[in-house]
Amino acid sequence: MPAYLQRLVLGLRLLGGTLACLWLAGCAGYKLGPTGGQVAGHRSIEIRPFADQTREPRLIEPVATALRKEVQRDGTLQLATSEPGDILVTGTLVEYTRHPLTFQPSDVFTTRDYEIRLTARVLAVDRSTGKTLIDRSISGRVPVRSAPDLGSAERQAAPLVAEQLARNITTILVDGNW
Repeated sequence: MPAYLQRLVLGLRLLGGTLACLWLAGCAGYKLGPTGGQVAGHRSIEIRPFADQTREPRLIEPVATALRKEVQRDGTLQLATSEPGDILVTGTLVEYTRHPLTFQPSDVFTTRDYEIRLTARVLAVDRSTGKTLIDRSISGRVPVRSAPDLGSAERQAAPLVAEQLARNITTILVDGNW
């Protein structure tokens, strides 16, 4: 085999080895399973429907449903349905706001896109010790395209903002250092 082909093969082998090492190093920080140091399904969580202090009606049910689904999807905490859970989560929906994001190109006073933000004051308590695990405000937000009927656009966005809020609450519950 000619010398230039030997050098080419050697170079390709070195390149392949280097890429393999980089790929393995990139996976070194990956962790399979729960990220908060908890054992999956070891603790149970009871979620009570949140109180609603906002002026927007019909938000309690989408938030409760989304939070239960998100806890089940994550799998770190087991959802308590028939017995009291190890962790009790309660909350209050405290703010529902609509902020303009973009405006019509031909009319700078007419809003084209809004950001819907839903904020909840969440309280999580460990039943066995009475220790407060979480007591803070958590928000979810979602962009909404303004339709001719803004009310119907907001009704369609309610489950989406509830899902975003539920994701944020679940992340804090699961990854929290409590």
